[in-house]
Amino acid sequence: TLGTQTDYRDGEAQTDPYSPEYIVPSGSVPELLTLATLTWGRGLPAGLAEVEMIERAREKRAWEATLPAMDNASQIAKRRKMMDDMERKEWAFREQEIEKLQEVRLEALKKLLQWREKNQNELDAKRLDDHWQNHQKAKEEKIKKIQRDCALMLRKLIAKRHNVMGKLERGDIIREYTDFASQTYTPLSRIGYFPDNHSERYVVKNLYLNTFAGLCELEASLPASVTQVKVKAPTPKHTTTKTGFIKRSARLEVELAQVHQ
Repeated sequence: TLGTQTDYRDGEAQTDPYSPEYIVPSGSVPELLTLATLTWGRGLPAGLAEVEMIERAREKRAWEATLPAMDNASQIAKRRKMMDDMERKEWAFREQEIEKLQEVRLEALKKLLQWREKNQNELDAKRLDDHWQNHQKAKEEKIKKIQRDCALMLRKLIAKRHNVMGKLERGDIIREYTDFASQTYTPLSRIGYFPDNHSERYVVKNLYLNTFAGLCELEASLPASVTQVKVKAPTPKHTTTKTGFIKRSARLEVELAQVHQ
């Protein structure tokens, strides 16, 4: 009814299967000892290849039991022939294994080449797509420029069609002053108007202000009240002391007068 919980998973704490010690009786050769070279992770647990290897080992042991004895000279040729046949059979089996291994390697190489070709195709497709996008952007920019130039030329042609014969038109003063983009507000330099030139014509020129004689004449024409200013000191509204401070009684009188008002 009790259980434990560890910090590790069972798979992390699992060790290799235990192989106990064994003793072989004299005169016996257990078949299980032929698998002593197989360990956990290297042949164990046994798969199809290991089962085929075990079957071949059994067949070889059975074949060795059928070999003629070496003590009889008449059986040596038969034994040699059987051994040659077995050797050819083993070489054929090894060739089959080599072919299978080569087929596996060839299949892996094919997959690797296919994967590389796929990546290269994707990269080429991406480059072509980027190149096509750049061409599309350049094409759109060129089309926009052509459209802008076309609109500009159309406006010029429409403006020329208003006065095809070059007749003189009478100016409309109301339209010129209602349109703030007209020549009245914004004259163009191509018709001979330069706003920065002849700016001194806007300066006020007066004889009385630019010459000393004019200043003297202007001063003589002015009344005395303008040149001779008389300042009258204001009379204090409150009773103050000799030092200039307002008395408290005067301040109270002002407040009472405000309240009364």
